[in-house]
Amino acid sequence: MWDKRLTEILCDICIKKILKDNRSGTHFTKDGWLKIMTNFEKETGKACSQRPLKNRWDALKKEWKAWKKLKGKDIGLGWNPIKRIVDASDDWRESRLKVY
Repeated sequence: MWDKRLTEILCDICIKKILKDNRSGTHFTKDGWLKIMTNFEKETGKACSQRPLKNRWDALKKEWKAWKKLKGKDIGLGWNPIKRIVDASDDWRESRLKVY
């Protein structure tokens, strides 16, 4: 179900909710999830319960945390949208392969 378009829509909706502070601490409130579900259906035409939306959001956060850990404090990295890979030098890749 989660293609690029749906993932981007979910991220946009969640980011807007974060900026509006519909979270208690690091989690969305029940009201926040209700608004996310409503907006997701409005924008996609697909009704979706909280569980699959939350599961996808949590999986994306996990991937983002792994990326942040891998990237560390390095700068100058980018994203190649054609190859769908990180743009980095061979030296950077080699050093990360040794660590991870």
